[in-house]
Amino acid sequence: MNELSLLAAELGEFCEMRGWRFCVIGGFAVQHWGEPRMTMDVDLSLLTGFGEEETFVDELLQHYAGRLPDVRNFALQNRVLLLKHASGVGIDIALAALPFEESAVDRSVMIEFESDCAVRICTAEDLIVMKAFANRVIDWHDVRGIMVRQSPANLDWSYIITELEPLCQAKEQPEIVDRLESLRRDMNVV
Repeated sequence: MNELSLLAAELGEFCEMRGWRFCVIGGFAVQHWGEPRMTMDVDLSLLTGFGEEETFVDELLQHYAGRLPDVRNFALQNRVLLLKHASGVGIDIALAALPFEESAVDRSVMIEFESDCAVRICTAEDLIVMKAFANRVIDWHDVRGIMVRQSPANLDWSYIITELEPLCQAKEQPEIVDRLESLRRDMNVV
């Protein structure tokens, strides 16, 4: 079995055993919804809310090594916990609390990547929102790949724009929505 699939499934089981709400995001989710690309880690959105992050961070640090000297404080300040599996593979855990993040976790789906290896991942629409919001070159490549693979006409654009607009307004980068709409037009989807 693929090492990343096994790790994603392991992380899912770890969270489920504790009753935690989560979904896999990032490059691993792109493997399913978009044009496959090389990824070297597993990214997880873990719904911690605001004020309860320490409980989650401390529990995870009992089972996985940190990738930074002061990883606990970094996680609590930056809302991302940077871990490393015993195999050396990186684990990035976003400490989720925003309404969009909760919605993405609630909408996530179980996908069987290999026999006996199912992983809870975000939907294609939520992945587009996350990738567009991140607004890096690789993220726009991923957005285009998701649109190609999923056929833009089959995506729920109303949901995507409704979720993306307030995030971009809060980030003071409303042009991100315009860029996504432009890409959508370029791909002949209205």
